[in-house]
Amino acid sequence: MQIIPPALERLALALAGLPGIGKKTAMRLALNILRRPPNIALELSAALSELHGSIQLCSCCFTFSENDPCVICADPRRDGGLVCVVEQPGDLMAIEKTGIFRGHYHILHGVLSPIDGIGPEEIKVGELIGRIDSGSIREILIATSSTVPGEATASYLIDRIQGKNVRLTRLACGIPMGMDIKYADKYTLAKAIESRSPIG
Repeated sequence: MQIIPPALERLALALAGLPGIGKKTAMRLALNILRRPPNIALELSAALSELHGSIQLCSCCFTFSENDPCVICADPRRDGGLVCVVEQPGDLMAIEKTGIFRGHYHILHGVLSPIDGIGPEEIKVGELIGRIDSGSIREILIATSSTVPGEATASYLIDRIQGKNVRLTRLACGIPMGMDIKYADKYTLAKAIESRSPIG
């Protein structure tokens, strides 16, 4: 006998597929959506269905955006000669909350992980090198997380970029070893950006 209505179970299963949401949390969320007025569920459904149609990657920095270029790349007040390299769009959002960084970004969309089959070709390394080779960048701030894959990616980028006519810096004090950058508070990130140090 099916106790849970199939439509409710399908929603809970879909929600459980999201990172950090287990089966119990997914069912609580599904029940919460069901208890709310139907227009709330319709708004949620419309927002989800529009998501992939409205958002694209910025052709310059590769963040998620409804416009190309994104608002940061299109802002003439930002310093296009200073580029912060991060793993994911969530890292960009965390750094932007500090209000300290006024340059541009480059989103890698991942980190090197040979065990998972992720090499330089699977992330936006070639595009970063292309931006550097264009000659408009004077400093690259490497802001990958201090996890093992983040550090491996930073080392690889340093090897690829050293010798090119750009200043290389890395986030300094403030980010604990093993911490994912997007979980750092804005004050810690601000201090790390301000205290960045040259590489090599």
